[in-house]
Amino acid sequence: MREHVIVSSTTDSESTARELAAQAVEARLGACAQIVGPILSVYRWDGEVHADPEWRVEIKTVADRVAPLVELIKEQHNYEVPEIIATPIEGGSAEYLEWLVKETRAG
Repeated sequence: MREHVIVSSTTDSESTARELAAQAVEARLGACAQIVGPILSVYRWDGEVHADPEWRVEIKTVADRVAPLVELIKEQHNYEVPEIIATPIEGGSAEYLEWLVKETRAG
């Protein structure tokens, strides 16, 4: 996995998304997080198709923080099977990526 990663998840409310984002940043498992929403998610669950509003949380982090970040999201999430996807960052501003690493290290 690349050094810099975006971990994304979706939640059923803006307040839940804010809480997940804050916990990740406070624990230094992510340097920052953006919340996007509401979005409409269409999915199959228990054999039925659903369409529900959700909020996406995108957390910028580093590869060695992905596993503990995934665990934090699983522990705090209110979904039985939360969406958690890690996407490598292929490039970007060197200064921003350096800041991202610095912010995920103990202060």
